[in-house]
Amino acid sequence: MNFFKLLILFVFSATATIAQNRIQNLERAFNSLLNDEQAKHAIASLCVLDANTGKTLFAKNEQIGLATASTLKTITAATAFSILGKDFQFQTTLAYTGTITTDGTLKGNLIIIGSGDPTLGSWRYQNKENAVLTQWVAAVKSAGIKSIEGTVIGDDRIFGTQTTPEGWVWQDIGNYYGAGTSGLAWRENQFDIHLKPGSSTVDGVKVLKTVPATPYVQIVNELKTGDSGSGDRAYAFLPPYSNTAYIRGSWGMGISKSGISVATPDPAFDCAYRLQDTLKRLGISTNQQATTARLMVLNNQVIPSVTQKISTISSPNLSEITYWFLKKSINLYGETLLKTIAIKSGKAGTTSKGAETEINFWADKGIDKTALNIIDGSGLSPGDRITTSAMAGVLFQIQKENWFPDYYKALPEYNGMKIKSGTINDVSAFAGYHTDAAGNKYVVVININNYSGNGINKKLFKVLDELK
Repeated sequence: MNFFKLLILFVFSATATIAQNRIQNLERAFNSLLNDEQAKHAIASLCVLDANTGKTLFAKNEQIGLATASTLKTITAATAFSILGKDFQFQTTLAYTGTITTDGTLKGNLIIIGSGDPTLGSWRYQNKENAVLTQWVAAVKSAGIKSIEGTVIGDDRIFGTQTTPEGWVWQDIGNYYGAGTSGLAWRENQFDIHLKPGSSTVDGVKVLKTVPATPYVQIVNELKTGDSGSGDRAYAFLPPYSNTAYIRGSWGMGISKSGISVATPDPAFDCAYRLQDTLKRLGISTNQQATTARLMVLNNQVIPSVTQKISTISSPNLSEITYWFLKKSINLYGETLLKTIAIKSGKAGTTSKGAETEINFWADKGIDKTALNIIDGSGLSPGDRITTSAMAGVLFQIQKENWFPDYYKALPEYNGMKIKSGTINDVSAFAGYHTDAAGNKYVVVININNYSGNGINKKLFKVLDELK
């Protein structure tokens, strides 16, 4: 045997030994987590695959379904890429009904036809609120409309009337991260309430203003001033389609934040309202209050047929949307994508049909259907139950797809790894990929439910550090 063959055998043997030691250390670290006082009443699961072969390198409790929190977004994004395509775009159309007289009077209505675009009016993209309103005003003027004997209608019918998934927690609904979907979304379905704490804990908290101004929402302020350093412990309780918001909890003295962001109760109405208000300030009046298709149905009004489309706004493509969806963990995007894949598959645009579509899609690719108990698209529901084995299986499969580079780019970085985090009450999880110093690639999913105390992520990272 020549020198080079001996060298190759030596290197191979040394590499195998290092890999074996690494897995042994990983097992030891995970067992240490299981024996930690914080995990005394918890269930923890870990699944690590060789990213090149899909071989399971280490797994424990990998067949137990656990609440996923936002790691579910990794599956939602992968399903959306697979079914919609990375270049998919939402379209929002401005049209009018009725006729325009020679003097420029529209004897009819403006109607904004939504397709569910969660980015319309968002500050993250080029179609910001002012840019959209400017385009719509220009389209109205180009059509020769100078006054409107009708109203502005927000057509929100594409997703039906259920905005928030079943199983969401009441404390989440009403806050910005609990904003539900709308067939006509607007400004990511949220607005801000600016607050000022009192000078002592016996003083009340003042509501300074809403941004943008939202006069149709009554705010009932039950906030208390918190101790210095206690920060933001404020929650909004504002159900979908309601016009009364209760804000409860505390707002700490010395806080640097200007206020809280809350969920817009009826985004389609707010969108129509903003356009109508903008037109009014520019001298193009309407003689009826802004409304929505949902409200018209409730009032037994006929939704008029479109006479002419005058403007279409395209959303960023799915790759751009997914970038922010995973980076910033925007729950609204996940719920919208779930409903959209249902529509694309020929089903009703509902959460349940989207979940059904998603489960069946991965079941057809060999993922155990019973390991995917999916209730929503974002993971905000504590009722979601997915095994780390199933999630790791999805993450392994998608590496061969042509859209995977965009997907991978969108994953955040935690602990020096490209992994998506997930956090809800007593749930912490991470899912994604890691390449070690020697170039070995791993698919990693770790999850713990029902832990106690704080600082659990450091202990999860201590386990994952054994892959470095």
